[in-house]
Amino acid sequence: MSAEGTCILFGDGCGAVVVSTNPDPSAPGAILGMEMGSDGAGHRHLHCTFAGGGLKPMAEGDEASSRASYANIHMAGQDVFKFAVRTVPAVIDGALAKANLTKESVDWLVMHQANQRILDAAALRLGLPADRVVSNLAQYGNTSAASIPLALDEAVRGGLIKPGDKIAMAGFGAGLTWAGAIVRWG
Repeated sequence: MSAEGTCILFGDGCGAVVVSTNPDPSAPGAILGMEMGSDGAGHRHLHCTFAGGGLKPMAEGDEASSRASYANIHMAGQDVFKFAVRTVPAVIDGALAKANLTKESVDWLVMHQANQRILDAAALRLGLPADRVVSNLAQYGNTSAASIPLALDEAVRGGLIKPGDKIAMAGFGAGLTWAGAIVRWG
């Protein structure tokens, strides 16, 4: 997909979730299980190449390095869709197994807001009803790495996610990379 084909797909945003330790295992907030992976062979489906040809790369020493620049994002939309609907349920299943939980114990799905069809397909494969899937895609578009923190924040502030709820979170991106976590909200 060309730059003209991908630019309409991405919104703008930033977000972070601050996680801290708690020595009390019965405390409401906890990361219960995580899973992640990558497949460099999938690079051809979603990537952004370095376009600094001939420029001096970042280097040690007193002399300043050249500015880095990147070409437009390249995305093979159908391949990324197939990857996401296959990988998101698998990474959540892996995180659930590490948490020793079942799909039925999940209260909310909060995942990368890339595409509503991906959200719907992932929820269907996980057996979660649509009303348990947090989606703000219609308001902001795909805010890339910010989408999970933004969606999580809205769901908490809006009173959907409450202390003690079990949240399945999953993200995926360029390279191809993916990760999932099961969190008990605190």
